[in-house]
Amino acid sequence: MRFPRNKQIFRGQLDVAAFAGVMFILLIFVLLHTRLVFTPGVPIQLPEARDLPGVIGRTIVVAVNANGQYYFEGQVTHERLLHQRFKEAVDSAREPLTLIIQADKNVTVEQLDQLGFLARSAGIKAAVQATRPANGTARPTP
Repeated sequence: MRFPRNKQIFRGQLDVAAFAGVMFILLIFVLLHTRLVFTPGVPIQLPEARDLPGVIGRTIVVAVNANGQYYFEGQVTHERLLHQRFKEAVDSAREPLTLIIQADKNVTVEQLDQLGFLARSAGIKAAVQATRPANGTARPTP
């Protein structure tokens, strides 16, 4: 069966208005992206730091928001339950654990001290505060 070949290569001018409309819509989506997409989780703004070493070995992570609420394994928890979960983690671990604290910039020192006391009483010897890399505009130190 033969099909008729009456298609020709387009040699005319392209309509600029169609391209401008598509680019305008894309621009709107890019500018409103943060408002259109729901980001799950708790908004925590970590403090900035430069050239900090990483952690070797097993870790457990606790997040603390600006209101002083604790989040362990993605769940809101209170101090008594957090202490119990720390003890369970220490008992099940074969090697020493390191607590990584993801604390908001606005968390007070007293709240961090209370979290450190909970970790020490459960048997966690080391704690590290999580930070984000410093802004790229600053000049690195030699």
